[in-house]
Amino acid sequence: MSETGTGAGGAGQNGANGAGNGAGGTGGPDFNEIRKLIGELPGPDIAAVEATRAREAELTKPPGALGRLEEITEWVAAWQGRHPPNVTHARVAVFAGNHGVAARGVSAFPVEVTAQMVQNFVAGGAAVNQLTEIADADLRVYEMALETPTADFTQGPALSEDDCAKAVAYGMMSVEAGVELIALGEMGIANTTSAAAICHALYGGNAQDWVGPGTGVAGAALAAKVAAVEAGVAANRDLLDDPLQLLRALGGHEIAAIVGAIIAARLAGVPVLLDGYTCTAAAAVLHAIDPHALDHCMIGHLSAEPAHRALCEKLDKVPLLALAMRLGEGSGAALAIQIVRAALACHTGMATFSDAEVSGKAN
Repeated sequence: MSETGTGAGGAGQNGANGAGNGAGGTGGPDFNEIRKLIGELPGPDIAAVEATRAREAELTKPPGALGRLEEITEWVAAWQGRHPPNVTHARVAVFAGNHGVAARGVSAFPVEVTAQMVQNFVAGGAAVNQLTEIADADLRVYEMALETPTADFTQGPALSEDDCAKAVAYGMMSVEAGVELIALGEMGIANTTSAAAICHALYGGNAQDWVGPGTGVAGAALAAKVAAVEAGVAANRDLLDDPLQLLRALGGHEIAAIVGAIIAARLAGVPVLLDGYTCTAAAAVLHAIDPHALDHCMIGHLSAEPAHRALCEKLDKVPLLALAMRLGEGSGAALAIQIVRAALACHTGMATFSDAEVSGKAN
């Protein structure tokens, strides 16, 4: 099923226009409608969970012997709402956006790299292309207004409320009919600065607690990154009590789109694999609104970005993999698709004690 394509609107087309047109044609939902959707998120399918546990107890292994693979199977069943759970159509969705704060020298690469990497994705030359292919998934790349970066959040909000809501709506379109598991990722020069600012605003502490090297900055550039996070939180202080306002103040087009994809996946019964630090920071905005809003999400991998571990702890989630990756692109989440498929293969393919005529646990 491996396939690469551009998202709604298409790579090379203005993503802001794509967001508005794709979300119903007249601009999509506003913040009040987004809050309403979040308030109506469905819960897990208890019957599917119980059926999964019942079969798990009969498989030819000691109880709990497959560790987190058993947890994964139950999670997929709960959020797909069926037993047995199955993933024949997995998708990797990568959202790309540019950030005005990049002009402050917070990244080791120029903003032009975002668009260049989008073309690399489309051409099949990036790491995520290879990882998506071996995961037998399709890749969709959503280019979002790369010609129009967000405003510099050290001077005020990065996005207007309308633009942020449109980006959320655009992200929702990535969850199409037939997708059974979605892995989310991002591409955007300076977006780890945005992620750090979001985390600093949500969880406090010192700015340097949430700032890491990102694309490889050190020395003066790292100091500039810390200063930008501090300035961004200070400049937007009046907006930070509301998580959606915080998102528009300190986030970006691609970060808001990830929020939308997470919401749409929950509504559609699609489990979500989150990528690294920036992707998890986007998810944290939803967690701040409702602590159960991420129950259908797992974190694919623990990024080497230092603050990712602390963020995962804030969300009470343990990543599936820890390979010291810090690439973004959805690469760690794409890799984790194979872990999910392995868990489901064991659950559905293993014999039960009665099938195999193997004696069960002694009473």
